[in-house]
Amino acid sequence: MTQKKPAKEQARFQIASELGGLELLDASYKNQNFSRHSHEGYTVGVIEQGAQQFYRTGGNHVAPQDSIILVNADEVHSGQTATEGGWSYKAMYPLPEQFAEITRDLGMANSGIPYFPDPVVYDAELAMQLRLVFETLSQSDNRLLRETLVYGTLVKLISRHGRTKKAPLEVTGTAQRLHRVKEFLDDFPQADVSLEELARLAGLSPFYMVRQFQKAFGFPPHAYQIQSRLRKAKSLMKSGHKIASAAMEAGFHDQSHFHRHFKKAMGITPKQFLQSADKLRL
Repeated sequence: MTQKKPAKEQARFQIASELGGLELLDASYKNQNFSRHSHEGYTVGVIEQGAQQFYRTGGNHVAPQDSIILVNADEVHSGQTATEGGWSYKAMYPLPEQFAEITRDLGMANSGIPYFPDPVVYDAELAMQLRLVFETLSQSDNRLLRETLVYGTLVKLISRHGRTKKAPLEVTGTAQRLHRVKEFLDDFPQADVSLEELARLAGLSPFYMVRQFQKAFGFPPHAYQIQSRLRKAKSLMKSGHKIASAAMEAGFHDQSHFHRHFKKAMGITPKQFLQSADKLRL
């Protein structure tokens, strides 16, 4: 049987009201090349056509048609086509606090948020259920049906493919100093800060700090700052800011600089995201 080629490059982003605003993406890509980035939420996606190649957990992986992609929150990953014709997929991005709400409801509050060890899983039943969730959120306004499907699907995902991630040991020594830098970049992404200033904050030499920071968090400090700025801008747009205002307040030099980084990390433009956020507020 000849595999149907994905449609032309397109992406549709939505924000569903379930779980306080669940983000969804329905996309077909051929030339899109996601730079290494991270999301504050998890990525749970089903490959509809073609195949995707992506980096996660220190290695490269290929997700073929009908497989499920799993990326943990804050985990560095990338994405590009693994076939000549590109790939199509549907994905949701539940936040850690949304998963925490589910584990509390299940009486699993002490187990923390789930960790998904496998970047690609093959689970035909769950893939079918995920497709039903995406279709229902896109087409039905029956709140009871929508919420029941989302809840039941995420519970099944946790029970079948999730593990409990142990709480990190107390951060001490160099790690504590690196966390100090990370927290500064998280709290003040817009700050025009130099490498020397960050190194001084950590009490480490600049070269050593850069090397250890990348080892600990998957990005060198300047790339991590971009991720923090993207999250800040995204949050500002969700709260009603226009694109130019969000870009400036988040610390981007100009709107085109912001647009380029946003598209490479999110797979959609800031305008597409803002239009979806506007719908959420209606």
